[in-house]
Amino acid sequence: MATTIKGPGIYLAQFAGDTAPFDSWDAITKWAAGHGFKGVQLPSWDARLIDLEKAASSKNYCDELAGIARANGVEITELGTHLQGQLVAVHPAYDEAFDAFAPDAVKGNPKARQQWAVQQMLWSAKASRHLGLKSNVSFPGALAWPYLYPWPQRPAGLIETAFDELAKRWLPIFNAFDEAGCSVAFELHPGEDLFDGVTFEMFLERVHNHPRCCINYDPSHFLLQQLDYLEFIDIYHERITSLHIKDAEFRPTGKQGVYSGYQPWVQRAGRFRSLGDGQIDFRAIFSKMAQYNYDSWAVLEWECCLKHPEQGAAEGAAFIRDHIIRVTEKAFDDFAGGASDPKQLRRMLGI
Repeated sequence: MATTIKGPGIYLAQFAGDTAPFDSWDAITKWAAGHGFKGVQLPSWDARLIDLEKAASSKNYCDELAGIARANGVEITELGTHLQGQLVAVHPAYDEAFDAFAPDAVKGNPKARQQWAVQQMLWSAKASRHLGLKSNVSFPGALAWPYLYPWPQRPAGLIETAFDELAKRWLPIFNAFDEAGCSVAFELHPGEDLFDGVTFEMFLERVHNHPRCCINYDPSHFLLQQLDYLEFIDIYHERITSLHIKDAEFRPTGKQGVYSGYQPWVQRAGRFRSLGDGQIDFRAIFSKMAQYNYDSWAVLEWECCLKHPEQGAAEGAAFIRDHIIRVTEKAFDDFAGGASDPKQLRRMLGI
């Protein structure tokens, strides 16, 4: 059955803050609707917007959250668990940096921090069920990332051991999401062990092709890796359950390329841009997603190094709306068709 993508939606993670209208669920959903958005992706770690533990235990609380959003003109598209998912697996080299994602009670204690992250993911599964959501957008974390480049030479089995352990940590989480009727859609992203198609397949094999191990498609990360982001859809469309619409540009010079020389975002060869300001072919992306009957949300994730977020949000809603393809339910040449019968078919073939 032909399906039309839902949207536009917006991820609230980059907008939530301590000043109005970004400091409460009621106000931020009104703000999103005012910009023309129809859906909001909810960062589940942000206590200004949601009490995740309460959402996991109370269907009534989730009904209240959804009701406020609906009254303000938007739906909840997915829960985002990027920060918690990241902490499911952290290489010791990143312990101190990633402690910033964790509550004070578990900082400096990697084992307790991991347990906290797993509990957060399990709560998110229950909350997603209470909210009637079908996909959860997350990060998988990383154990092998410091060894991305094969120099010094990696000892045999190092990467395999890392992926075995990552799969071991995620399988119980996938099972919990399966019980909740919801998928985990990983944003394939630098800094994660799953950052492209090959690494996703390495992980997928180790979780026995678990049906809840899925992909949040974000073409910006693929452009910056110089990966064919359109063919990626052809290969993995059956696993894509969430969609981030984010633009990017890659402008290599004689001084820097993909790795961008440790430069800040504005000075990098590869940088994120607001929708329409980068190089990504969104018309082709929306066409492919329509071709493969993607039936969920197109969600703006604003991460521009130049444009103000208010302008990026306002322009982004219109950009997504104008790119969504209303899928046809009839063939363009139906007018020229006619009835047929088995005898006619055989006559036309000369048999």
